[in-house]
Amino acid sequence: MTKKFPTIPFPTPFGFALLLSVCSIFFAVVETRPTDHGVGDYTFQVLGYWKDGFWGLLAFTLQMVLILVFGHVLAISKPIASLLDKIAGLAQNNTHAVMLTGGVTMLAGYFNWGFGLILGAVLARKMGEVSSRKGIAINYPLVASSGYLGMMIWHGGFSGSAPLKVAESGHFLEAEIGVIPVSETVLSTFNITLNGLLVMVMLGLLYWLASIKKFNPKYPLEQGGHRIPEGKDKLGWVVGGVICLLAGYDLVSIPVKGWGFISLDYINFLLFGLGLVFHKSLKGYVAATVEAMKGATGIVLQFPFYAGILGVFKSSGLLVLVANYFVRISSPETFPLLAYFSSGLINLFVPSGGGQWAVQGPVIVAAAKDMGLSIPEMVMVMAYGDEITNMLQPFWALPLLAITGISPREMLKYTACFFLVGMMVFVLGIYWFLG
Repeated sequence: MTKKFPTIPFPTPFGFALLLSVCSIFFAVVETRPTDHGVGDYTFQVLGYWKDGFWGLLAFTLQMVLILVFGHVLAISKPIASLLDKIAGLAQNNTHAVMLTGGVTMLAGYFNWGFGLILGAVLARKMGEVSSRKGIAINYPLVASSGYLGMMIWHGGFSGSAPLKVAESGHFLEAEIGVIPVSETVLSTFNITLNGLLVMVMLGLLYWLASIKKFNPKYPLEQGGHRIPEGKDKLGWVVGGVICLLAGYDLVSIPVKGWGFISLDYINFLLFGLGLVFHKSLKGYVAATVEAMKGATGIVLQFPFYAGILGVFKSSGLLVLVANYFVRISSPETFPLLAYFSSGLINLFVPSGGGQWAVQGPVIVAAAKDMGLSIPEMVMVMAYGDEITNMLQPFWALPLLAITGISPREMLKYTACFFLVGMMVFVLGIYWFLG
């Protein structure tokens, strides 16, 4: 009789946050303990650093919650739903369905990651429903997986946590790097060129994958849309219109004021106004917000732990040690790629661009300053590493899996392919531009 060993369950994203907290405290005690301090006393001191930092990113946490919720609310509004119905109706075969879903999702994800995440899922679902009614054979798991591609491009777009955070006055690294406008990060030639190349390569990959005829043409899919109750009042349209006018004034003032006004707060303000306008009624908007808030639980629970980890890294001196280690093992030519790969690895354990920037950002900034590298470019390098391994990390895919009905296993066989090809695009781009 073969003895069966108990399987160890794979940690949840919240479990990873707890594990990383323990590891950061352990390494801080081992690596930074002064010789005149006992292990017990210093461990208690490091725990104090963790406690002091625990609530240090509350404003950032709320910004991350709102950018997901407002983007989700906008994606499930009636005008967007009607637009997606029309887009789904354009697909006449499997290739159309796959490429339309992937292309629209990447465009939406570049605008806002929460919007792109939910829009991609809803569009994929509609593709499946419309194709089923028309009798068109499509590879539905591939279509649904294509609806996740916005999470591969989002951090280089207008809702990227790292570039938007450093564009804010008063951000937690302002003393080290100052305020960096989006014209030097998101709107830089480096970022726009690399993202454009990524989109073209991914569309080519989708075309090739869609040409593979071996798939189940009759995926079991219940008919039914993503419906939100509507209200009769029009106050949402009025309030949202005022907000959009105020946000629009900044946009038309770009020739005079420049791009410096774009930040997380501005993007959230604009998304809030657009959501109110598109839902028209306050009742409908509130109902959509209740639905969207379900997806923000992970951010609320995990971000305080990331803030605690940051407190340990900064107050114990571990941050300086790590930065010095990066400097020792790399050169100005190799550090950008090293930062990219390390960012991708960390994202597997910390599946949150905002949380990762809070922890890894200070390390990258310290090392980049010592090497004389461009801080805006290194912010984007970290962003690329963070977003690419979203294709392997199922945390943000949970809303898409629930809406489309596919399994994580069905999705992973395609997103792993997206990851491999996308990773090579970024490696070559970083080497070409920054190597």
